[in-house]
Amino acid sequence: MEEFDDTASDAAGDRDVSLVVAPGQLPVFWDRRAIFVANLLGLFFGNEEETRMLADEVGEVDSYGGRLIPIIDLMFGGEGRNLLVLERDPDAALCRYFEETAALSLPERCILPHRDYLEIGQDLREGRRPRHDIIELLGNHGAEWVDGYVTDDTLAALAGRLGKRTLSSSAGSRQGNNKRELHCFLESEGLPVVMTGLAESKGEIGSVLDRLRKAGFSSGVIKAAIGASGIGLVKVPSLSESREVIEGLPDHFFYEGPCLVQGWLKPREFGVTEMRSPSVQLFLDDDKVALYDLTEQILSQASVHEGNEAPPPYLANRPEVREELLRQAGKAGRWLHRQGYRGTGSVDFLIADFEDGHHEVFVCEINARVTGATYPSVLARHFMPEGAWLLRNLRFEQPLTGEALLDLLRRSGDLFVPGESEVGILPVNFNFGPDGLIHKGQFLCLAHSPAGSHVLLQLAELDLPCRPDRD
Repeated sequence: MEEFDDTASDAAGDRDVSLVVAPGQLPVFWDRRAIFVANLLGLFFGNEEETRMLADEVGEVDSYGGRLIPIIDLMFGGEGRNLLVLERDPDAALCRYFEETAALSLPERCILPHRDYLEIGQDLREGRRPRHDIIELLGNHGAEWVDGYVTDDTLAALAGRLGKRTLSSSAGSRQGNNKRELHCFLESEGLPVVMTGLAESKGEIGSVLDRLRKAGFSSGVIKAAIGASGIGLVKVPSLSESREVIEGLPDHFFYEGPCLVQGWLKPREFGVTEMRSPSVQLFLDDDKVALYDLTEQILSQASVHEGNEAPPPYLANRPEVREELLRQAGKAGRWLHRQGYRGTGSVDFLIADFEDGHHEVFVCEINARVTGATYPSVLARHFMPEGAWLLRNLRFEQPLTGEALLDLLRRSGDLFVPGESEVGILPVNFNFGPDGLIHKGQFLCLAHSPAGSHVLLQLAELDLPCRPDRD
């Protein structure tokens, strides 16, 4: 376990919040049982246009909640059973693999489609008794706590209707995901920030972009206060030709108030030679903030999250960068704790390397939820605390059943089997197409080194009917 002195800047409210820094070691998670509602399409707190865009971007979105199945019982302990509320039935063969091969405990499961979740929310807002059959099931369940990807107004009202408590307040969950509020905190702490302006409407964006251009930036980015997976983010490739981008900006960017307009750091400008995107994984309970893994984000050209790996290979010989990442993550994590958020999350960073040999570390955003890196990190550190891991999405040219997919991994020797194989591929989740077959999946490569995890991914792409482009 690592420690560093960060008490000089502690806010009064942080005095009773301990900071645990132990990358590669799972924290002590909740000693509580919970009903976890996989409300992935609730990430935007009622912003329906962003919700639609996420569904269009990700595809097969109703089966993404299946990623929670192998980790819920690792995150929520205590007596009794956890209940996971999914949008559709998971793959039965994959669940058998988790239980029989990987020896994982799985939660009870029930199904609540997103449209029904919205109807329950509307009934509760309008003072009506929800008519859905699931209400009785949830109310009779022994878990005292309710949690979800985010604690939106619907989840908070549902918990109240059931006589249960949420781990996070709805305000804390919403504030914790607000990039604008985080940016204001970073500035107040004197932490490095990329040149930024705020715009309350489309009409104000042009003048901010012009200031960025005069400061030497050639491109920029417009960010909604709340976004995810590239939704709520639009890059401005050329600040001298930004009119079309501004005119095409959706109105939903201002759903949470002013958006951020920032300079886009990239190589060959301001002496930058290379940019990197690490992420520190967090867990917040009532009295501590734990930093339990260091990962590198794999991003598309459009800055859409495509996967993660850990540890970031370039940090092995750069202890000063690693220490600064953890120091800033500790400050950001304590800010998140003060907002009222509790649970897993991540602090995402940018690292800029410069020609003269110095570097700068910037907090990019906080994701106050179970993130795309939470699943692989929790599973990897459960099975191989000192190992390396890589998570990628693979889409298949020939859709197939879950049983057939697992059989291919078994026969090729790629499948991770605890107690039999030291390394291997652990399928985290399968995504269904309209034909009921598996069209895409999330695969965790567990190895002793980053190079080894990449070799495992290459083997999977050879042994499975994968498309040549990763998803």
